[in-house]
Amino acid sequence: MNVGPRVKNQGGVKIGVDKPAKSASRRRFLAVAAAAPAALAFPAIARAQAPITLRFQSTWPPKFIYHEFAVDWTKKVFELTGGRLKIDMLSAGAVVPGLQVVEATDKGVLDGGHGIPGFWFGKNTAFGLYGAGPDFSMDPNQLLGWCEYGGGKELFAEIQAAAKLDIVSFLFGPVPCEPMGWFKKEIKTVADLKGLKFRTAGLAVDMFKELGMSTVQLAPADIVPSIDRGVLDGAEFASATDDRIMGFPDVAKFYLQQSYHMANNFCEVMFNKKRYDALPADIKGILPLASHAASADMHWKSMHRMSTDLIELQTVQKVKVSRTPKVILDAQLKAWDRVIERRSAENPLFAKVIESQKAWAKRVMYWHNTVQVDQRAAYAHYFPKGPIDT
Repeated sequence: MNVGPRVKNQGGVKIGVDKPAKSASRRRFLAVAAAAPAALAFPAIARAQAPITLRFQSTWPPKFIYHEFAVDWTKKVFELTGGRLKIDMLSAGAVVPGLQVVEATDKGVLDGGHGIPGFWFGKNTAFGLYGAGPDFSMDPNQLLGWCEYGGGKELFAEIQAAAKLDIVSFLFGPVPCEPMGWFKKEIKTVADLKGLKFRTAGLAVDMFKELGMSTVQLAPADIVPSIDRGVLDGAEFASATDDRIMGFPDVAKFYLQQSYHMANNFCEVMFNKKRYDALPADIKGILPLASHAASADMHWKSMHRMSTDLIELQTVQKVKVSRTPKVILDAQLKAWDRVIERRSAENPLFAKVIESQKAWAKRVMYWHNTVQVDQRAAYAHYFPKGPIDT
């Protein structure tokens, strides 16, 4: 049906009247005129931009799954920024030793880094509460919830300022509950722990000392050789995946799972603040989203890889995997009470973080424990023999 001539406008300005019969040249003119404003509105599409390239270093050796997680984060950033921000994630030792990443980032030797917040415990004891301290019954995702919605991010920035670190950080990446550790002999009671020479890190040093253990901190490469030579009686590190890579099954055969020493750990990506401030505003807006995406992916990848490696430790390398006895877990909680009291008296920021975490846990974990059905009972119903004998 013919409804008469149609008037086309751009921005309220009449550019022509279409009639049933028009020349080809007239139609080409109108097409060009209509396309011109769109081309002006999106100049970035026509111009390729060189990516911003930054040099980061992780605290992890190159073959560790946590270095892989660090690289995964850089891939998310690259994809979500459309290739505009490219971050080269070097492994520990490439520029500085792993535990010097925070100083190197602060001073601009590195543009940024990846690690665990509790590693910086020596700069302010309150850092130890970000994953490697008392968990108040929370897992790492629940503690990350506190970071995002309970004031944890703001308190972390306050601790960084007190430590005089010129850094911007993103907290993400839940670390599954870390094993209590590897031992040369079977551990059944608190008395079995007395006097054992044991490697751990962060605030967990304080907690294990309260249990009568002789604790030391060692770089990852030194742990297994120290157990082999008898310098250590046992050690904890990270997960079934990285513990296998390090060679723990070659020097110890008793592997205790479940512990309150690092039950809610998570990762940190840090930027030198000057480098971060120089980034375009839209890229700054993308970085939290990239961290959230990497956090979910890390959680799922951990399920896949760590479950496979735990079973292979038992079936292939004949490691005795056991749950930490309840009597030891109860003793850990009482030990944390003493550590909290002492460290809170020494450091007002430590006490401030503790009160914030407890307020979050009291409400959120009440909700969780009320609504979450017992997963262990359901597992026992469907898989009474577990994954190895079925």
